[in-house]
Amino acid sequence: MRTLVWFKNDLRVSDHPALAAARERGQVVACYCMSTEQWRAHDMGDWRLAFQLRTLEALRQQLDELNIKLAILDAPEFSDVPAALIRLCKSWQIDALDSIDEYPLNERRRDDAVEQTLLDAGVAVNRHVGDVLVEPGVLKTGSGTPYTVFTPFYKKWLDPAENAVRQICTAPDRQPVFTLPGDQPDQVVPERVDGVDRRLGEKRWPAGEAVAQELLDTFITERAARYPDDRDVPALDGTSGLSAHLAVGSLSARQCVSAAMRASLHLSKSSDGLQKWVSEIAWRDFYRHIVAQFDHVNKGKAFRLEKDHLPWRHAPDELQAWQEGMTGYPLVDAAMRQLNETGWMHNRLRMIAAMFLSKHLLIDWRSGERYFMQKLVDGDFASNNGGWQWSASTGTDAAPYFRIFNPTSQGLKFDKGGAFTTQFVPELRGLDARYMFEPHKAGVSSYPAPIVDHKLARERALAFFKANL
Repeated sequence: MRTLVWFKNDLRVSDHPALAAARERGQVVACYCMSTEQWRAHDMGDWRLAFQLRTLEALRQQLDELNIKLAILDAPEFSDVPAALIRLCKSWQIDALDSIDEYPLNERRRDDAVEQTLLDAGVAVNRHVGDVLVEPGVLKTGSGTPYTVFTPFYKKWLDPAENAVRQICTAPDRQPVFTLPGDQPDQVVPERVDGVDRRLGEKRWPAGEAVAQELLDTFITERAARYPDDRDVPALDGTSGLSAHLAVGSLSARQCVSAAMRASLHLSKSSDGLQKWVSEIAWRDFYRHIVAQFDHVNKGKAFRLEKDHLPWRHAPDELQAWQEGMTGYPLVDAAMRQLNETGWMHNRLRMIAAMFLSKHLLIDWRSGERYFMQKLVDGDFASNNGGWQWSASTGTDAAPYFRIFNPTSQGLKFDKGGAFTTQFVPELRGLDARYMFEPHKAGVSSYPAPIVDHKLARERALAFFKANL
């Protein structure tokens, strides 16, 4: 039997249930669809695209060592994917297609169309769970509805998550070489796509499964114990650094939880650091469950539909100042400049920057959500949307509308002394630490004054939300 494994955002050979199942049945070939126009329509940025291409090349090399051919198919939009796959299946005389499910709405529609097209042509289709530990729809509240609050979701998630870890699969053995019939499609990963060189950011963001596994091992052994404290300090290397690998699938969430379990034997009895980190993996699953079960979230709407038409301010100059890191609030500006310069932003800063845009400036959270997706090397629709809606108080389990971070006190708390801030806002180097997060009080002329007063912005935000609830 000959099976085609269709890779998507699961660019690895270990813990890949579709690849493992296909190899057990016999001959395996693989493919990847280049859907550049669709990716760009989904706001995929250059950093993420380049990282994805490098990861794909690393996967191609791994598959080559396993004697598995990887076909690179041109399918500019998701609607082109079924035809591209059926052509390959007919050419290579494929008996079955195996793939891992994705959960945003357009991806689900694409996968459903592929399944129907191949079944109509007599090709068996096998869809696997590999992007989450617990499949969306499995966990329900007592009334039979999806969870929309994280804490009860997490408590219900732990046991099936542990069971999922026990089913983790290893990389398949090398298969015997065999000759394929028909045309031989391109098997070279392009070096440039849509004007983006895949080498963009390669020193900062090395790609591939081996890199991801090394980062995971280093985090578990060296940093996990300090994670609850260090993860909120942007000047420290306190996070796992795995988000980009999780986004493209060079590492699975199940592998992350497996590593935590190996270090602690049982999740509920693990160290505080590992428990806190595993809960962040659970948040990733949670947001995937949301996009899988609430279609309107995928259509640019607020999760809480009653908040979908809030009268956000139209302030393009202020939006631009926020995007460029010129708001006059040093920690916000350092965060935005980190994003622009590196393709990544520390998670604590993502919350601070998002809340500043949506509550200090009362600019539609969707403008910020899109900007983040266009810049982030770890751009991921479910997590990015969930985080933005949490910050803007429009989403599931969201921060209450009256929770408004003070960017000055956040700086004093999480970047005392300004080690991180001055790395990205060099205008403030040498400034007395007392004025680091209020430099206008020290008369600094090389840095902009605050575009809005915090106290007045807070009062305005409270009035805005109260008037529109």
